[in-house]
Amino acid sequence: MDEKELAIRCGRGDNVARKMLYERYAGQLMAICLRYFTDQESAKDTLHDAFLRIFRTIDSFEYRGNGSLKAWLSKVTHSIIIKQLRENSQNMEIPVDNWDLLDADVEEERVNEIPQRVLMQFIQELPKQKRLVFNLYAFGELSHKEIGEILGISERGSSSELSRARLLLMNKIKQYKEKKNQ
Repeated sequence: MDEKELAIRCGRGDNVARKMLYERYAGQLMAICLRYFTDQESAKDTLHDAFLRIFRTIDSFEYRGNGSLKAWLSKVTHSIIIKQLRENSQNMEIPVDNWDLLDADVEEERVNEIPQRVLMQFIQELPKQKRLVFNLYAFGELSHKEIGEILGISERGSSSELSRARLLLMNKIKQYKEKKNQ
């Protein structure tokens, strides 16, 4: 069944189509959730909330060609993640960093040599605030102003956290490459 028909049938409440939609896209949407939440339970809860909204609002989906359903599902999932981050921003720890900036002398082409699963693990290992800013900026495509509003930090603070996240990632990549070349 193609994605257009799948969306139409889901919009009509067809449980077979809903199951098929879940089985086809749950893994990809879970990967999005895991970019933001390091623990499996939070990611699973977010995925569950995303599918609840997806099934409740799929009749508003407009098919725009191959891949548009996946894009819409990803957008809904990001929306749920952002909502949860906003709700939890008051309880979020924002540590004061007193560490020296790390060397980020890594060429861009060296990044392309790193397996994607390794890069995603490096992102997961970032401190929470830096990981959230990095993901919202790189994957959520939000501005620093929007990120600041979601996380309850200043626009400048968001920019600073992104710079530090990038430096940490570049250092991890450099160490990975050096270790691999030994």
